[in-house]
Amino acid sequence: MPDSRRLPIWAGRTAALLGIVLVALTLRQAVAAISPILGDIRVDIPISNIGVGLLGTLPPILFAASGFIAPRVARGIGLDGGIVLALALMTAGHLIRAFAPGFAVLLIGSIVAFAGTGIGNVLLPSIVRRYFPDRVALLTAVYACIVGVSTAVPAALAAPVAEQISWRFSLGIWSVTSVVALVPWLLIIARERRQRLSDAVAGESPPPALVTRLWRSRVALSITVAFSTSTICTYAAFAWLPEILGDIAGSTSTEAGVLLAVTGIISVPGALVAPLLVARLRNVGGLIAAGIASFVLGYLGLLLAPESLTLLWVLLIGSGSILFPVSLVLINSRTRTQGGTVALSGFAQGVAYALGALGPLLVGLLHDVSGGWTLPLLFLLAVALVATIPAITLARPAFVEDELAR
Repeated sequence: MPDSRRLPIWAGRTAALLGIVLVALTLRQAVAAISPILGDIRVDIPISNIGVGLLGTLPPILFAASGFIAPRVARGIGLDGGIVLALALMTAGHLIRAFAPGFAVLLIGSIVAFAGTGIGNVLLPSIVRRYFPDRVALLTAVYACIVGVSTAVPAALAAPVAEQISWRFSLGIWSVTSVVALVPWLLIIARERRQRLSDAVAGESPPPALVTRLWRSRVALSITVAFSTSTICTYAAFAWLPEILGDIAGSTSTEAGVLLAVTGIISVPGALVAPLLVARLRNVGGLIAAGIASFVLGYLGLLLAPESLTLLWVLLIGSGSILFPVSLVLINSRTRTQGGTVALSGFAQGVAYALGALGPLLVGLLHDVSGGWTLPLLFLLAVALVATIPAITLARPAFVEDELAR
């Protein structure tokens, strides 16, 4: 487990703290900055509806692929080098999209940016463990909240900036953030070269055997199931909740958009509190159960009384995303080594984001097959109930390395 000795948070770790905060701020900008201005982009660049769908599907696909690539990156160039690579890819992706002459280049830029984001997603929990082993829960809470901000700010500013200046400037401006985020990590690499080499010898990066054996760990599989429940329900909400609310609750497009934003806003308190609770509670099953109950009650409400208490059901669905920060902390707290953390982070996020990409597709397919939203909502209800398994299996403390050693 992370070292329990508590040091002053600034004790020799100022650059790392600033670096973690800035990386967290970049992790959703590439995703959130493009969808609000697709209409402006399509004026200059013809994009079919299939192309729009492809741009929307790319993030979870690239995040999933990065889940399996990032541990290899960490083995090759270390955690700090991996974060630098992630930020460099994000910077390049933002700029390629900003100067794209056509859809193909826009697509390539998005792939590059999302690949960098995915690597950052996987490595950041291990970075937190490396530099703040005494404050894993606190730093996880901080960066989970900042990730939420990095989703909201670009989404809110993209259209106004595009209207006042241009859509190219609106996409490219986020490269500044990722360049600024590079500075503390370049300083860390310059100052701690010897330490990084000794960390690699001590097991900073996950052995290949550990990565391939995680299927045998009940803890790893349980965390992956909890993480997958969160990603499936979250991406399904992003893709379909406004249309669901319009069809079954009579919400206008503006109201439905506001209600979708509510699901993101309500997740912020959970992202702040949940990691701190995970660090203090011996049995985390209750927190996972709370997330399950929120999803289940929200979906049942939309099924049984969609028009009368729409805001309540949306608040409950948004509250269910507490499973996301809980899973992030468990990746650190249920591994004993930095190598184990990197391996589990890549494994859990790789599988979860792959399933998250399938979630919206399955919801859309079930809607087309049934002609309504009852079957899709029942599907999401069933997905939420699957997380009952990790609520039980993770109730008792256990560690991935110990299970694999047995």
